[in-house]
Amino acid sequence: MHVDDTDRRILRQMLADPGLAMAELAERAGVTAATCWRRVEKMREGGVILGEQAVIDWRALGWEVEVSLRFTLDKTHPRAFDEFITAAREVPEVLEIQTFLGQTDVRLNVIARDMPHYQEIYRTRILTLPHIADTDALMLISTIKDSPELPL
Repeated sequence: MHVDDTDRRILRQMLADPGLAMAELAERAGVTAATCWRRVEKMREGGVILGEQAVIDWRALGWEVEVSLRFTLDKTHPRAFDEFITAAREVPEVLEIQTFLGQTDVRLNVIARDMPHYQEIYRTRILTLPHIADTDALMLISTIKDSPELPL
């Protein structure tokens, strides 16, 4: 789908304030409400806008620990990736699963209430995942930049 300057203005405003009413979004983007609505619908149908979501601060809810776990899988098993990912999806504390080309095969982003809770998750849920050949952990200390904005 082709996105023009007007679409980009609308997208920038949506990213800056996702909760905007259509009329306010249109005003900020410099178009009429009807034009804005049509363009947003066209971008949804074209797959540019995939959805809208709430962004939750897990720390504000008492989840103080965030760890990025990198895994190398035993690829001698033909279904290693599928079985590992299926099992990882069942761990409620896993927020994100990514696969890679290179030394790391899979990365899990895991949250926990505190370090004892993380240790419990790690020992009982993470280390029991299938086909792990090697793992490495990176504990999040701070987030310097986390921006949904795109260079539109």
